[in-house]
Amino acid sequence: MGRTPPAARSRRSYDQYCAAARALDAVGDRWTLLIVRELLAGPRRYTDLHADLPGVSTDVLASRLKDMEREGLTTRRRLPPPSAAYVYELTERGRALLPVLQALATWGAPALQERAPTDAVRAHWFALPLLRVLAGLGVEGVVQVRLDEGEFHVRVGGGAESYGDGPAAEAPDALLTLDAEACVEVGRGALTVAEGVRAGRIEVSGEGVLGKALRAY
Repeated sequence: MGRTPPAARSRRSYDQYCAAARALDAVGDRWTLLIVRELLAGPRRYTDLHADLPGVSTDVLASRLKDMEREGLTTRRRLPPPSAAYVYELTERGRALLPVLQALATWGAPALQERAPTDAVRAHWFALPLLRVLAGLGVEGVVQVRLDEGEFHVRVGGGAESYGDGPAAEAPDALLTLDAEACVEVGRGALTVAEGVRAGRIEVSGEGVLGKALRAY
């Protein structure tokens, strides 16, 4: 049976021969999973990551990114000319953390009560629980989601669910317009899209299969 050399592990280790402990060796540090959350939305520059992770120091962010690259979770590459910027992106192993983040978001959803004045918010932070719900429709396509806080898109069906910040590169199959409160309720199963439409809290645009499925959900 293969054994990971000590030098390849995180600097801090539980030193336990346990799959959960090994996973926490790699992603258990503060901020690491939130960096994964950001990179699941697509490649990001360091400055973009710092802007969308309010509260993280530049030193901690740089340290976490180095740790994640050493663990094989991320890579860093230069964008093609004329840009001279570098972006960070997830490896296949890093992208495999999507269901982990979805499970955490589902578990943490009941704690999303009234938003505190000090709470930061970004539109794409609502994507994780919503992606799980929309994937359950069993229909393939791209849904653009429009909130007061901004827009994001989710891709469902075909066994390759994903989400991204901002509009999708291609024309979406459906557009959901709602507020953050309704989005949280849909994500945790307290409100269906159809109920939200009937109550005037959600608008659905799109006459294709996906739009019809959303209105019926």
